[in-house]
Amino acid sequence: AKPCLRQPYNSHSIIHYQPFTNATILLTMKFSLLAAAALCGSTVNAEIYFKEQFNDDAWKDRWTVSSDWKSKSELGEWTNTAGEYYADASDKGIQTSEDARFYGLSAAMTKAFNSSEKKDLVIQYSVKHEQKIDCGGAYIKLIPGGDNFEATKFGGDTPYAVMFGPDICGQNKRTHVIFHYDKKEDNLLIKKDVGCETDQLSHLYTLVLRPDNTFEVFVDNKSVRSGKLDEEFDFLAEKEIKDPDQSKPEDWVDIKQIPDPEDVKPEGYDDIPEEIPDPDAEKPDDWDDEDDGEWEAPMMDNPDFKGPWSPKMIPNPAYKGKWEHPMIPNPEYSYDDNMYAVCKDGCTHVGFELWQVKSGTIFDDIIITDSLEEAQKFAEETFFKKKEGEKEMFDEAEKKRREEQEAAMADMEDEDDFDMDGMDMMGDEF
Repeated sequence: AKPCLRQPYNSHSIIHYQPFTNATILLTMKFSLLAAAALCGSTVNAEIYFKEQFNDDAWKDRWTVSSDWKSKSELGEWTNTAGEYYADASDKGIQTSEDARFYGLSAAMTKAFNSSEKKDLVIQYSVKHEQKIDCGGAYIKLIPGGDNFEATKFGGDTPYAVMFGPDICGQNKRTHVIFHYDKKEDNLLIKKDVGCETDQLSHLYTLVLRPDNTFEVFVDNKSVRSGKLDEEFDFLAEKEIKDPDQSKPEDWVDIKQIPDPEDVKPEGYDDIPEEIPDPDAEKPDDWDDEDDGEWEAPMMDNPDFKGPWSPKMIPNPAYKGKWEHPMIPNPEYSYDDNMYAVCKDGCTHVGFELWQVKSGTIFDDIIITDSLEEAQKFAEETFFKKKEGEKEMFDEAEKKRREEQEAAMADMEDEDDFDMDGMDMMGDEF
């Protein structure tokens, strides 16, 4: 029998496996059959908590519009479409369709994800801004609530466990990574912005939250940010604080320079005028003192005027340097092994709660699982399968648009030339 080793799906996969060597095979034989079975089952037993591709009309039955969140006039309509460019017209997503509207939509997960199981949490979906988005969100939320979750009221004030995905408005272009932390009763934003894609093509966003209190963000299966939760978010109090019993000594000198006590203001310094009559100016020949008054030379800056006098500065012999407040261990600090447990009571729903100035964003291929490999496999079957075809159709559409634009510009130039020729002919007649 062949050794249990999964090969990478293809060049898109970010997980790479090395082939067995003879030494590896000999070493592997020392493992029990039970251990080998567990190794083989590690990827087979991936749990899928939610998956959505929007390719059937029944998607509306699975998802609930937040009809009680905003008034009907404020809520935008969701449409089911493949968009303007695609690899397969039957492969659809959901698209925002009205400008300057709120969009609320949620769905129940197939199975609740509970952090107590100490599994990886993987959230993945695709986003396509067909509209050249200028201002609007495109993030997804993972929501607790269970049977108490009110889908029609889901909105901006609804508690959530995770908020993840791109958000663009003007010069602010970021991928939100926000985790709820019960101990602070707050939603914690990542300290340093994660960038996002801004073109008109589909892009894949993946978030992994691990029980070892680390996280990782991927865009199009490329890792763009990873780290420890306590370093990248404000989960914990500072390890050290300023010693409250210490203060800067009254005799501490932190003034680096002082006036030179031996530097004396020159005698007559204050008598030097700021301006003087221009010595090169001459009274005009046609100046009449009786009619024009007594002539005075115009004023000019005095090159001898140096401004208000101040003594030169010298190093302060008493300078002790900048005083630094002594630090002590923070009694409020304690490490939390359960920072990752954003779904400690179970996350049961997913949803979009957005505002878009310019609509046209398409969402597709959502998966929530406990296996990054499973998410990547799903991406190969969906996102990467249609990526090139979509790009080809987009490039062709852009080429056609440019050609039409150039033709229109040429027609305008021809009309301008015709108008100028007509004006020349009219000039000849007159």
